[in-house]
Amino acid sequence: MSHTTLHLARKAAAAMVITVAAFGLTACQDGGTDASSSTASTQATQSPSPKAKTARNSAGDASKSTPAKSGTKCTDQINYAGDSRSNAEINTIGEDTGHCPAPEKSDKPKGTPKKPGTSCTDQINYAGDTRSNAEINTIGEKTGYCPPVK
Repeated sequence: MSHTTLHLARKAAAAMVITVAAFGLTACQDGGTDASSSTASTQATQSPSPKAKTARNSAGDASKSTPAKSGTKCTDQINYAGDSRSNAEINTIGEDTGHCPAPEKSDKPKGTPKKPGTSCTDQINYAGDTRSNAEINTIGEKTGYCPPVK
């Protein structure tokens, strides 16, 4: 799938999610007495899925973060090591909003704890991983965890 096709598919999916959310809010605002739609809407508002929460927070936080430099990807401007989102998702947020989202840090980095005095590439076999050894080892030094093999 080409980058353009993937980009358009993500935009279409985002538009669908927004449309569904808008219909849910409209049902609540009209004072509807249908308990099932009210309950579903309440549950969606109170405990969104992690993916929906990430998308919502990323878009909202984007206006508070770094303005995207024209022609430069957000992942080339900011260190997103440890961020659970893919580079494509981060860069798409930057393209769509004009601002690079703030890096999201999870409580515990993904990967294997780095052994002191050992580089990640000496600790784990990264054969087939597209990242350079320097990039992998830098992630390990900064986070204390060797990243999972991609």
